[in-house]
Amino acid sequence: MPNYNHFYELPVYAECRAFRKKVAALIKEKFPKSENFMLASQLLRSRRSITANIAEGFGRFHYQENIQFCRIARGSLSESMEHIITAMDEDYLDQKIVSELDNEYKNCLKQLNAYINFLKKAKSQ
Repeated sequence: MPNYNHFYELPVYAECRAFRKKVAALIKEKFPKSENFMLASQLLRSRRSITANIAEGFGRFHYQENIQFCRIARGSLSESMEHIITAMDEDYLDQKIVSELDNEYKNCLKQLNAYINFLKKAKSQ
C-alpha cells in the first residue's frame, strides 16, 4: 500500500465517501418530511460516522487506535445498511436501489476489512 499523508487520499475513504454522498441524495429525494427527525436523521448520522471514523483513526497516528476507529466505521457502515433496509420495508426505497446500495456497502466493507488487515500487519512489523 502506498504511503498516504492525509485520510482523504485513502481509497477506502473515497469509496465510503461516495456511499455517504449517494445515501444523502436518496434521503433528500425519497424520504418523506415526516421522517426528517426519525429514520432519515438516524441514517444521516450513521453514514456520516463511517468517513468521520476513518478520518479520526488516521489522525491518531497509532496503528491500534486507527484499527479501532476503522472497526467503529465498519459498525456504522452496517448500521447504515440496516437503516436502508428499514427504508425499503417502509416503502421509501425500492428493491433496485437497495440492491445497488448493498453492492456499494459490500465494496466499502471489503475495503475497510482490507485496510484493517493492512494496519494489523503494519502494527506487527
